Amino acid sequence: MLIRIRLFAAVVFCVSVMGCGSQNSEPRTAPVRPEKVGRTARTFVDHERTNWQVDGQRPMTTVVWYPAVETTVEEEWLIGEAGRPVFFAGWAAPGAEFISGEETYPLILLSHGTGGSAIQLAWLAEYLASHGFIVAAVNHHGNTAAEDELMPQGFMLFWERAIDLSKVLDQLLVDEVLGPRIDQSRIGAAGYSLGGYTVLSVGGARTSLDALHSFCVSPEADVSCQAPPEFPEALELFDQLKESDPIIQSSLARHNDIFRDERIRSIYAMAPAVGMALTEESLRSFSLPVKIVLGDADEIVPPETNGLRVAESIDGCEVETLPGVGHYTFLAECTPRGKKYLPICRDREGVNRVEIHQLVAEDVLGFFSRSLAP
Repeated sequence: MLIRIRLFAAVVFCVSVMGCGSQNSEPRTAPVRPEKVGRTARTFVDHERTNWQVDGQRPMTTVVWYPAVETTVEEEWLIGEAGRPVFFAGWAAPGAEFISGEETYPLILLSHGTGGSAIQLAWLAEYLASHGFIVAAVNHHGNTAAEDELMPQGFMLFWERAIDLSKVLDQLLVDEVLGPRIDQSRIGAAGYSLGGYTVLSVGGARTSLDALHSFCVSPEADVSCQAPPEFPEALELFDQLKESDPIIQSSLARHNDIFRDERIRSIYAMAPAVGMALTEESLRSFSLPVKIVLGDADEIVPPETNGLRVAESIDGCEVETLPGVGHYTFLAECTPRGKKYLPICRDREGVNRVEIHQLVAEDVLGFFSRSLAP
């Protein structure tokens, strides 16, 4: 598993966050959709938190998709080494002109899975942007393949990710280009895996490490209690650091804080992780619309102890389970090379990743169109 992840981290961000080029031996054609999609990036930082290396401010590099002018020419975005891509990340136009006019658009914040990256959810971001949304996905520091190294702090202090979303939102709203186009009364958040936990956290869910520990020493403990497959050494390395690192100790002291962001009006979580760490009381007090989608073949984040537990605790929560869908089906579409070399590219027989993406994207669009209605 470690070998697989090292390959994954090496190829996902072979160049800058804006893309790896369009080299492909089998040319594909741009999709036909309601609006053309532009893409840009922002190198936001959190001025109030240090990075895990303690030599600078916490980075929050963010990729943004948006409706672009009709004359925009979209380019295919491939993930991997030039000429040897392993993922298709969709079609967009880097730096394209924003759609003309003064109309404002709803904003969706996206949170990737543990060890993943913003562009793994490009399939969802593009679909929403092509239907009149602005979508912003942050790379969570220390917990993303977008950086040169994975950090145990980024994996184990996962509540810091909720703060990322709020801080990114702060900076998006004052951005000279994007800020004026955002409808501040229509903001939602969607996330996958640990990103699902993250958006539930900004929605008001409270984390309890005591509850997580109690579950993991109980007879009900499952694979959720093991070291994350994206970074198997994370637990061991974290234990070595936490007794002497004041940054870790400070974060641990606030893990049970409420990170609710009142500007966010609705939440969509895909295969949310760490469900057993969210307190029953905080989930029962949820007051905003929530939709959870799960795969019944999820071998990494079992639905019973994660998504289904959360859904049962939130009054009025919508939940849908997709037959045969595994945890990594929510990642980007894989190239033939990706399917050959990366286990995370191999879905169950009969499961078409592209069709699942389309199904989920349509559902996400419908959910936010209803829950963020003016």
